[in-house]
Amino acid sequence: MSSSVFDHYNRHLGPIYAWMVGDFDAAAEQMATYFESVDLQPFESRTAIDLGCGHGLQAIPLAKQGFNVIAIDNCEQLLESLGSRINDLTVQTIHDDLRVFEDHISEPVDAIVCMGDTLTHLDSVDDVTSLVGSISRSLNPGGAFCTSFRDYASTELIGLSRFIPVRSDDERIHTCFLEYGSNVVHVHDLIHTRKNDGWTMSASVYDKIRLAPSLLKEIAQQHDLELAHESTEQGMCYNTFRLAADS
Repeated sequence: MSSSVFDHYNRHLGPIYAWMVGDFDAAAEQMATYFESVDLQPFESRTAIDLGCGHGLQAIPLAKQGFNVIAIDNCEQLLESLGSRINDLTVQTIHDDLRVFEDHISEPVDAIVCMGDTLTHLDSVDDVTSLVGSISRSLNPGGAFCTSFRDYASTELIGLSRFIPVRSDDERIHTCFLEYGSNVVHVHDLIHTRKNDGWTMSASVYDKIRLAPSLLKEIAQQHDLELAHESTEQGMCYNTFRLAADS
């Protein structure tokens, strides 16, 4: 991923990410319900990989489901937060670029997840194609690839609708502003924080690619990944693919 994405999370969003998401247990339970709905279960290697794992919204429910989880992220603060939640679960955290996840496995796995808009953090559609190829090579036949991301390609927000309130309380306000380019959307995260002497503002911007759901499905199909489930919830596109049994 580009240095702008790395810096944005390590310097700007990483320290407040848990606050931004809100109730961890409730969000993790929603992911557990989703994994159950697409019948995501360990069956051969009993290993799952969480690409861009953040602070564990997918890794924790996957481990509770019985997977041995390899959780990869390039933000140390988020990995530390995940580490504090592991307890006796089987989760290995790795600080690295998710695009090189194959360096950290020695055999095919049963499931790979890349959730929470992580795919759009990649540098280009070519990056997505390369990653999907790596995922296909790394799955056992019948294994699942689950992903979720926002569709910035089909429509463009205009005017004041580009200002998106993320979360606020008495001490902090997080607002997001979107600016559309031809292939990317420039994401501005504005954070107001209450200090003893008043409010301060910090701002950072990074790009997300405009990835259409139809294009992702085409890329997956080219790599023997068959669509098993798709849905849209609160603006997020959810897709589960399965590696063809004869691959």
